[in-house]
Amino acid sequence: IMNTFGLIQIGLILLCTTTISSLQCNHLPLQQRKVIKNSLQLLDKMGKKFPQQCLREKMSFRFPEQVLKPREKETVRVAIEEIFQHIFYIFSKNLTLAAWDGTALEQFQNGLYQQIEQLEACVIKKQTHYFWSKDVNRLKLKKYFQKIDCFLKNKRHNLCSWEISRAEMRRCLQLIDKVIRRL
Repeated sequence: IMNTFGLIQIGLILLCTTTISSLQCNHLPLQQRKVIKNSLQLLDKMGKKFPQQCLREKMSFRFPEQVLKPREKETVRVAIEEIFQHIFYIFSKNLTLAAWDGTALEQFQNGLYQQIEQLEACVIKKQTHYFWSKDVNRLKLKKYFQKIDCFLKNKRHNLCSWEISRAEMRRCLQLIDKVIRRL
């Protein structure tokens, strides 16, 4: 009798966790919008106004907007997850010359990380990931972030390169927000 009761308890726990995680996935767009709004506020809080001396160094990275326009919601989610991973990667290294508010930066990184985890839990990986991994859009996205990474390296991660990258990530998050509103 005790074994059966134990199995029933385990079954109920599993049922509850899958129900909870599917509920979280249903609220994913709403949650993402909150995270993006928070991330944009943190990006602002991290640094001051865009430094005047950096204006002449402006760089056009050209975000590949078609990456966020596939017909499948799931593919868009995979793309957004990947964008968050790239942003997290960029904002996790060589930040010494950025002269940003450390607490805001840490909160920004944590928010991105939690969002990546959430998306990974919700995205139907198998077939979506297979198609996405062969997708031209994925390569465009990779190139876009490599361009930013190279820009930072070429400028030796100086203050202006970080400020320009911060402004670019702001644009990137605003684009994602627009897409999530339509999902």
